[in-house]
Amino acid sequence: MEQPVQTEMWKARSLEELVRILHRLFAEDKVSVEEVQALMESYESNPEEWLQYAKFDQYRYTRNLVDNGNGKFNLMILCWGEGHGSSIHDHTDSHCFMKILQGNLKETLFEWPEKKGNGEMTKKSERVLRENQCAYINDSIGLHRVENISHTESAVSLHLYSPPFDSCNTFDQRTGHKHKVKMTFYSQFGERTLCATAVPQENN
Repeated sequence: MEQPVQTEMWKARSLEELVRILHRLFAEDKVSVEEVQALMESYESNPEEWLQYAKFDQYRYTRNLVDNGNGKFNLMILCWGEGHGSSIHDHTDSHCFMKILQGNLKETLFEWPEKKGNGEMTKKSERVLRENQCAYINDSIGLHRVENISHTESAVSLHLYSPPFDSCNTFDQRTGHKHKVKMTFYSQFGERTLCATAVPQENN
């Protein structure tokens, strides 16, 4: 992916149209980060369109596959109960777009730990993302943790990863030690998956 000076900006008026335009964009040899982010931002959250994919779990946040992007990307909906959050994690050299569909999510950015990984990780910044905002991160930007810090409201977010990946590294904030985790889907295309009970927490 690259960021050209000028891009043709698309507007998605529905989730279905968003998926259709994403397929069109990712069919090209070069895809613009700026263009994908603008497209994701252009979609105004409509629960009637995404509710079928929003599967919650009492104990942890869930990853629910919406579209597999012909192998070029994964589009998924993550559902965060009150107080649910991810570990600090990387994105396995992929591009990650995160759009808030409902509620608010706190994103905390961290520097990569030192090679020896034996000290407190350095926090770069933190912000609260609100409904219809879209954030972007890749491994050159750093690592992040995402949390629903509300104790009264759930949150839902739409994520696009390109290229898709099925494992990532999580990091201990106190030591910087990393741990590789495999990621699974709680549901795919609106249907619960068989391994739903084995979903790890550290997986967005």
